[in-house]
Amino acid sequence: MDADTKQETGGDLGQEVQSLLARLRRIEGQIRGIHRMLEEDRVCEDIVTQLMAARSSLDQVGVRLLEHHVERCLCADEAPEQAARNMQQALKMWMRMGAPTQHDA
Repeated sequence: MDADTKQETGGDLGQEVQSLLARLRRIEGQIRGIHRMLEEDRVCEDIVTQLMAARSSLDQVGVRLLEHHVERCLCADEAPEQAARNMQQALKMWMRMGAPTQHDA
């Protein structure tokens, strides 16, 4: 963990970050399951369904991370003009990430 991360979380991982890490661990499990499905030559429709669920889960992590970034990093203790510039940067980041899918795993 770098110094910026320690400073932002007060030296330890907050509950919000722990929740994101738990979601990422579940996504890792989903990906391993997809890998097994491919190795076992499972039905393509089932594999695609699991792939869409994993992508949706990852999108949700991205949304929560961006929300955290906006609340804690961009708007906290900033002058209105700087907060507006920060929000513009966040919007550009959001556009690079792409809009999340509407499937909630």
